[in-house]
Amino acid sequence: QHMPPNFTASLAARLDAASRLTIREAADGERPSPGVALLAPGGRHMRLHGGRVELSDEPPIGALRPRADLTIADVAREHGRHTILVVLTGMGSDGLEGARAVRAAGGRVIVEDESTCTVFGMPRAIESAGLADVVAPLHEIAGVLIEEAA
Repeated sequence: QHMPPNFTASLAARLDAASRLTIREAADGERPSPGVALLAPGGRHMRLHGGRVELSDEPPIGALRPRADLTIADVAREHGRHTILVVLTGMGSDGLEGARAVRAAGGRVIVEDESTCTVFGMPRAIESAGLADVVAPLHEIAGVLIEEAA
C-alpha cells in the first residue's frame, strides 16, 4: 500500500479482522511465514534479504516509499520460479519493474482485469508490457492463484 506513516497499522488491523490470514505491518528482521501477510509500514521500503524483512528509509523512488518494485524484485531473487505476483487495482506503474524481475526469475504474474479495477494503472502497466501471464477479474483471482500454486 502506498500510504503515509501511521495509516498502515490500522489498515493491517482491519484486514486482519476480516481475513483467515494473520495480517500485520512488517517488522525489521522478521521472517515471512505461511498464513501471514505483511504490509510495508507507511513511509518505509520493505526489502527481503536472506529470508528476513529489512525496512529501509532509502529515498523514495518515483515519489513512492514504500515502492512495491523493490519488495517484488527481492522476492523474485530469493524465490525464483516459485514466485507468484498478484497486482490489483492501483494508480501508476509501481509493480512493473517487479513484474519484469518475476518473469526473468521464471515466476508467474497475475493482474486484475480492468472490468473490476477502481484504478487500472498498475495492472495496465504490466499488461501493456506483455508481462501478465493471467488477467482476471477480482472475483476469479483467488481461484487462479490456487491453480497457479498447485
